[in-house]
Amino acid sequence: MGGLPVLLPSRASMTVRQIRGEHTTVTGVLRAAADTNAEVEAYVEMAGPGASGLVAPGTDGRGRLTFAAWDAAAGAVAGLFSDLGVAKGDVVCLLLPSSIDYAVCYQAAARLGAVTTGVNLRMGAAEQASITARVHPALTVVDTDAVAPGAVPPGSGLLLARHALAGAWEHTAPPMSAADARDPVAIVWTSGSTGVPKGAVFDHANLQAVAAGTDVLSHPGDRRLSPLPFPHVGYMTRAWDEIAHGVTTVIAPQPWTAASAIELLSSERVTVGQGVPTQWALMLAHPDFAGADLSHLRIAGTGASRVPPELVRAMRARLGCPVVVRYTSTESSLGTGTRPEDSDEVVATTVGRPVPGVELEVVDDDGTPVATGEVGRVRLRSPAVLRGYVGDLATGTLLDPVATAAVLDSEGWVTTGDLGSVGEDGNLRLAGRVTEMYIRGGYNVYPAEVEAVLGELPGIAQVAVVGAPDAVLGEIGAAFVVPAGAGAPPELDALRSECRARLADYKAPDRLHLVAELPLTAMAKIDKRELAARAAELETQRVKERVTT
Repeated sequence: MGGLPVLLPSRASMTVRQIRGEHTTVTGVLRAAADTNAEVEAYVEMAGPGASGLVAPGTDGRGRLTFAAWDAAAGAVAGLFSDLGVAKGDVVCLLLPSSIDYAVCYQAAARLGAVTTGVNLRMGAAEQASITARVHPALTVVDTDAVAPGAVPPGSGLLLARHALAGAWEHTAPPMSAADARDPVAIVWTSGSTGVPKGAVFDHANLQAVAAGTDVLSHPGDRRLSPLPFPHVGYMTRAWDEIAHGVTTVIAPQPWTAASAIELLSSERVTVGQGVPTQWALMLAHPDFAGADLSHLRIAGTGASRVPPELVRAMRARLGCPVVVRYTSTESSLGTGTRPEDSDEVVATTVGRPVPGVELEVVDDDGTPVATGEVGRVRLRSPAVLRGYVGDLATGTLLDPVATAAVLDSEGWVTTGDLGSVGEDGNLRLAGRVTEMYIRGGYNVYPAEVEAVLGELPGIAQVAVVGAPDAVLGEIGAAFVVPAGAGAPPELDALRSECRARLADYKAPDRLHLVAELPLTAMAKIDKRELAARAAELETQRVKERVTT
């Protein structure tokens, strides 16, 4: 096969048609989209480090891939993979940046009946190596600039994307593998914030269920800015949704910057903007924002951390579109969300109600549903939940029954690691992670409650609360605060006074640590584990100083 005509003008105004027929696999959906919406753009990416080796950038410096071109490229790369020995049931590991190459490799593996697992390049070398060692990939596709030591295990084939993919057109597309809706298609890794990452296995039926529950964030013909790394569940399980709805994914360059995100929102006529609260705050504060044309925005989505009410109000006013919050876990893939018509207060203080197809429960430690307004473990059930955690693929064991049973019960409920409560209005309010709760003098303290109060105070840009060891009370609260503005930094007495006025007195933080920034995990979430270790170290130092004086 020869080269592909990829230097196409923007197709943002092209009408997207509904694909026809019943499909059981995501590969079948792409084949249908390649026929029905052939010249609609599936991906747009900026040139630069990590950009596609398959698609040359156009005169605007951007690579563009239509659905027909995606289908053709996936066939050619499937031929390359097949020639390298990849077969049905094998694992293909992608150590690639978010890119057109990543999307093509994902679909190429699926055509062969292989399972794709992506590894977040922000993970440390040890985390990357632990993942690849467990899945025993038949082939590891790497970016030549981003390979951690030990990330490619012995026995795995190695493909250097920049060099090999450019020549993929010389390979003949193999026949489509006979596939079933319950065949596994993706392994998605948890962030590892509480230990070694676990691999959640999803099949084609799971991806179809996600497409049915994406709700207001997917309309036919949307152009969606994607700031998430592609190994994230927010990309890996949403392929069916994006293909079936003819959604154009505009890939934000890595590392993410407010300037590049604003430019893409405007120049690519994005209709669905996405980002964590910190990213939206940085965009609104950037000098380029005032002159950007955001008139195409239909909706803005956010989540992953608390959204301050003032940020919600600012986003709605300055973006000129509804703002919604989404909540889920890697294992459940779908969860809850606010609605476009919800008030600023609901968007800022809750994560909404279950999206279509999802059931929600809040239970105690014995699995019994708690009363309205009481805090308990959050459970989710839908056809989108994981098949289970990955087992030992070296022995042909797809799922680990013991690890799976710890999160997925026989009735299909996923018990997340989150604590929350459901109010009279039916909205879920998160109280923090189970592992983040600390016990101060015999009383449970949920950090999210304290953070919600402190985050509204003037002079505080960001705040995170963790438990720290204490010889008398067992644990105490430590607040890490990033001050806002050039005024006087917040003081502990003021924070404690505000908390006592609105919460039980034992929830007021005992320590205040002013920091320039909060540490983040590979998934851009606040790293509570690192903060807890820092708080424990600071308490140890405090005790030593007290003894010596």
